[in-house]
This record gives sequence, structure tokens and C-alpha cells, in this order.
Amino acid sequence: TNGMSEYKRPKILQGTTRKIKCGCGNVYITVNRGKEGITELFITLGHTGQCGASQMEAIGRCVSIGLQYDISPDVYVKQLKGIRCPCPIMGDGDEVLSCSDAIAKVLEQETQNEKLTSNTTRKP
Repeated sequence: TNGMSEYKRPKILQGTTRKIKCGCGNVYITVNRGKEGITELFITLGHTGQCGASQMEAIGRCVSIGLQYDISPDVYVKQLKGIRCPCPIMGDGDEVLSCSDAIAKVLEQETQNEKLTSNTTRKP
């Protein structure tokens, strides 16, 4: 073994889903949180073939495993942000270069929101 204990998923997690337009169509990215912070990522591509959907599911599973073993979301943002597909698109005032870029943007927004929330809930 690698010396790490197996992640035990709680029965219930809180999450948010964001809809982002990208060159492939709409991508729906769900970020779930446990008491440790972000622990799961589910990605669904709307109106796409099976290959694209399976690739998004694979990325979601891989990112989720890393998050469950304390890999910072920032690591994924750094790796996925800026990846381009042949059909970048403007969405909500921001250019989305690919589905991977959309995932990075959502993770970045979620971690920024998490930091803001933890800063405002702390007592001096």
C-alpha cells in the first residue's frame, strides 16, 4: 500500500452544479463538499457523443480521487486551465477554451468562494 488510508465517502454531501457553455455544447460541473472541503467532481456534457461523455467522466473520477487524498484543487486548476479545443467560445463574459478549461474555471471559482466563506465565518 501507499501508506494512505482509504477515503470513506459520507452518505450525503452538499454540492453545487454550474452550467457552462463550451465549444462542445453545455457542460454541467457538479462540485460536492464534505467537512474537509471539495471532495468530488461530476462532469456531464449535454448533447454529445459517448466518447466525449466518457472522457469527462474519466476526468471527474481522477480529480475526485486526488481531492479525496488531499491534492489541492489549485493543482488541477494549474494543469487544466488554458487547454484549448478547436472551438473556444465566449460564455458569461469569459472565454471558455475547452471543457477542461471550464473545469478549471469552476474549481477556481469554488475554491475562491470557499476561501471567502472561511474568512467571513472566522471570529477575530
